[in-house]
Amino acid sequence: MESPTTAWHEVPPQDVPEEGRVRSVTVDGRSIALTRCRGRLGALENRCPHQGGPLGEGSIEDGLLRCPWHGYDYDPITGAPPGELADHLDDRVAAYQVEEGPDGVQVRLPDRATAVRTVADVLVETLVAHGIDTVFGMVGHSNLGFADALRHAEERGELRFIGIRHEGAAAFAASAYGKRTGRPAACFAIAGPGSTNLLTGLYDAKLDGSPVVAISGQVPSRVLGRGAFQDLDLGAVFRDVAISTTTVQSGSDHAELAALAVKHARDSRGVAHLVLPDEVQAQPSSALAGSPDGRYPRRPVGPDRDALARATELVASAKRPVLVVGHGARGARAEVIALAEQLGAPVLTTFKAKGLVPDTHPLGAGVLGRSGTPVASWLMNEADLLVVIGASFANHTGIAPWQRIVQVDDTPTAIGRFDAVTAEVLGDAAVVVSALADGVRAAGSSAEDQRGDVAARWRIWRAEKARRVADDRGRGVSAAAVFAALSDHLPEDAVVAVDVGNHAYSLGRYLESKGQPVLMSGYLGSIGFGYPAALGAWAADPTRPVVAVTGDGGFGQYAMELTTAVHHDIPVKHVLLNNNSLGKISKEQLAADYPVWHTSLTNPDWAAYAELCGARGIRVTRREELDTAMTELFAADGPVLLCVEQDAELL
Repeated sequence: MESPTTAWHEVPPQDVPEEGRVRSVTVDGRSIALTRCRGRLGALENRCPHQGGPLGEGSIEDGLLRCPWHGYDYDPITGAPPGELADHLDDRVAAYQVEEGPDGVQVRLPDRATAVRTVADVLVETLVAHGIDTVFGMVGHSNLGFADALRHAEERGELRFIGIRHEGAAAFAASAYGKRTGRPAACFAIAGPGSTNLLTGLYDAKLDGSPVVAISGQVPSRVLGRGAFQDLDLGAVFRDVAISTTTVQSGSDHAELAALAVKHARDSRGVAHLVLPDEVQAQPSSALAGSPDGRYPRRPVGPDRDALARATELVASAKRPVLVVGHGARGARAEVIALAEQLGAPVLTTFKAKGLVPDTHPLGAGVLGRSGTPVASWLMNEADLLVVIGASFANHTGIAPWQRIVQVDDTPTAIGRFDAVTAEVLGDAAVVVSALADGVRAAGSSAEDQRGDVAARWRIWRAEKARRVADDRGRGVSAAAVFAALSDHLPEDAVVAVDVGNHAYSLGRYLESKGQPVLMSGYLGSIGFGYPAALGAWAADPTRPVVAVTGDGGFGQYAMELTTAVHHDIPVKHVLLNNNSLGKISKEQLAADYPVWHTSLTNPDWAAYAELCGARGIRVTRREELDTAMTELFAADGPVLLCVEQDAELL
């Protein structure tokens, strides 16, 4: 009668080695080293007890199985070392019973040990409890324990793991998720280069105030700091990009460290980093997951009474006030529109806030600044007061520092960051704007209704856009034509992720948003952001259509993430403006009186590339093809790439 603790498992015939050979074979989900030596079959645990070398990748020499990593020998049948070393039990490799008969080869394996709860389980359960529902990353040798805990959580339906092709894409996707939701996702990598690959995307999160939890595997503690393979001081590496970077030790309060990581990311709107030494991940733990109860304050903060009074006086007395809203006002959309309608005041947005107030609204004036419209700049210049809400005054935003300005922001360091303002109100945007509206209503407003001016400026700009749409030099499609077509076809509930380059300036200028939000790499301005960000936007809300708009330069950096979209069935609709160059850099070289040099690109046929990756590929070479192509783009299931051959000069 068979032991209840073992069972026989069949070995596929093609995996049975020939005489004098050894092979790594997967049986019942376990790796064994299967040998045939001197007419006998042997089955050993596929792991050298010294360094963990895969014995199935070794060789049989003089009747002994030699470890491929350090040359130690074992009996291929018994797993014992030769000669006098045979009695050293620590040097033995576990051997399993093998039978070969007419029906094939079978190996008798012990039942799997009962799974124990580990430190990694505690960490993952705590992250889930604190709202982490998506992890982007790559599984590797120094994070396997944590990866297995993620697998358990995914099987329980508690989170989604999206395996990517490059860790930089994981960080960009997590940053985009945070920008879209205000809640952190996690990105996940191995020690050494896997973790350093995260850094660019994490700097994007840092500079744009996006909450992200970054998790790094690490080499075992016993070799840490001794120059081991992939041994880096990750705390030092991440110290500038992260609000906090903590190495989880064997004796740490594991749940508390995971809870603090999420809290730091959320409260400070930035990157929190955890480092997990290899052996700590798999250590048994009976600790409870950390609860989020009582850990997070409510954000709304009311304004100072005197500051509000000063701002109210300025707004009430202004004849041509204009509202300028940035990404920091994303939670105050209703309040901003209500104040604008009360005053009859135009609303201009920064590029990061494009869509916060639709261009179709009678007071919506589009984007201000380098990626903006002449509608917005004209209205700003004609204003006698700017009410700037949740916006940066960085050089790309285009906010005129010579104007009288009321600034509303919830971060003290943002107030008067670049230039002094006339009045400031510190507090949550929704609370402050609502209070400002009440104060102006009580005081009475002197504002003129500027709806007529907004409509007149849009008529002028739309006539100019129509002329640009029709431009054709026989060298590809104009950017104005691409974004006119996208404006017509873009679903009203879509989310748009845009990369960095000439196409981004064109999108800000030409795409007429009906309220669709735009995700971008704001202050870092990192090329390559667009497509990974679309993956993050989809994870944030899979019910909404997601559109990536990139150039060929940016997409080329993370082009293999198209296979990620195919693998996970992420239906990104990708509009790729292809000009076979780094067009923005060429433009900057010429502007600086340099010759154009090393900005041309050798690209594949991107539509054919998409098909090779398992996605749908569409190619457009003429303006007349755009409408049909856009219809096909949004009708198709799954990931789709629409490549538009663009005239690099018609921006």
